[in-house]
Amino acid sequence: MLQRVDYKTNLMVGDQTYPAFELRNILDFIASQLGEKALQQVCGHIGVGRAELNHCTFVFVWQVEYAMEFLRLQCDDPDIGTKLGLSYRVSSLDVLLPHLAPLASLQACLQFVVNHPQLVGSFTDSLVRLEENCICIRWLNTGRIDKAQYGFQFLHSIGSLLGLARELTGATIRLSQVNLAEPARDDRFLTEATGAKVQFNCEYYEWSISLNYLALAINYPFPAYTETTSSVATISFIETVLSVIHEHFPQVLHLDEIATQLHMSDRSLRRKLAQLGSSYQRLVDQVRCQRAVELILASELDISAIAETLGYSDVSHFRQSFKHWIGHPPGYFSRLNGG
Repeated sequence: MLQRVDYKTNLMVGDQTYPAFELRNILDFIASQLGEKALQQVCGHIGVGRAELNHCTFVFVWQVEYAMEFLRLQCDDPDIGTKLGLSYRVSSLDVLLPHLAPLASLQACLQFVVNHPQLVGSFTDSLVRLEENCICIRWLNTGRIDKAQYGFQFLHSIGSLLGLARELTGATIRLSQVNLAEPARDDRFLTEATGAKVQFNCEYYEWSISLNYLALAINYPFPAYTETTSSVATISFIETVLSVIHEHFPQVLHLDEIATQLHMSDRSLRRKLAQLGSSYQRLVDQVRCQRAVELILASELDISAIAETLGYSDVSHFRQSFKHWIGHPPGYFSRLNGG
């Protein structure tokens, strides 16, 4: 059984690796919705063609993000993210198929999804909670992603997970609740597609599903697979920078100090991170925010002690920083998310 409150730091950014099947599915959807010219425009920007992609197991996060953003901005449809997710088929999941084939239930599949972001892909940190007869997945925007982009990614996620779950079980599965942190709009498509009660203007993006559905057996006719251990061979520059930040944390090195450790100039470091859609300060904030969330959820230290642990000499500065990261002050976050 999933834990009562389980915090997953699954956020992936920049040149961290992402499963290639996701990008292939997005490009197929772009071609079907926007045409071949739009497809070629996206492929030209991300530097990989559809034929080349057929031979890839992993791509970069920024490539997938770009394709998603292109689709969102080109389609005047607030439900396009959900429709994209629902277009996915189990047969397209290549690298995941050998891992899913031995699993007996939908709950086992969900556990695999939340525990293996490198194989599944993830744009967010999340809280997994057991609440009465439901599993709730709450998204935490620790990467401070643009709100409209983040909402699209959330709807894409629930669309793909729900559509694939229906195909895996052969059952009509419905979500219990879909909470959106955005203004109210026409929810008829989302309600019909998910079977859920949809609520707007919520504190967080969150979805939940009944444990009864998670108990369903997997009936998909997987072919026989030999044992496999998928790995990622490329070395991510973002992960290299994050590892140095973690190594010295809670002390935060100046930009020129970390550049020296990486044997490059501070200007080259800034430029490299900017090319990957990030910055040194943003990565530092990500590490601080994730550690702060872990300490708050552990409920072992008060806010002053947490601020000191994170290297803040002024607790008010920590409160302001945390609100900037998450959108809520630490005390409010604790009351809202404590298990």
